[in-house]
Amino acid sequence: MKLEIKRNEISDNPYTFLRRAGYGFIRDRRSNQESLVRRLGGGFYPRFHIYVDEDESRIVFNLHLDHKEASYAGAHKHNAEYDGDLVQREIMRLKNWVNNSKERKIVKKDNKEEKKSWIKRLFS
Repeated sequence: MKLEIKRNEISDNPYTFLRRAGYGFIRDRRSNQESLVRRLGGGFYPRFHIYVDEDESRIVFNLHLDHKEASYAGAHKHNAEYDGDLVQREIMRLKNWVNNSKERKIVKKDNKEEKKSWIKRLFS
C-alpha cells in the first residue's frame, strides 16, 4: 500500500521521519536496496517493511507487512501482505505522524525568539 505526501508536509528528510515513527534502517545484501522496517514483536518477523521513493516535490512510502522469511532455500520471495487491516492501520498511523509533523513545524515558526548572547541573557 502506498502513502504519497508532498515534500513540504514533513520537516525532516523521509528517513529521519520514519526513524522517529519507530522504523529502523536495513539494507538487503542481495539487491543492495535500502529500506526500513518496524517489528511487531521480539523477533525479526512479522514486521512492517517500507520503501521510500522521492523526487523534488513528493515522497512515496511503499508499505507492506512481512509475515515470515522465505521458507525454502534459494527463494527471494516471502509471505507478505500488501493491503489488509494491519497495513491500513499502519498507513493511518503514518498519516497522523505527518499531521503531527506539520503542527510541530508551525509551532516552531511561531515560537521563534531572538537569540541573545549569554551576556544579554545574564543581565536581562
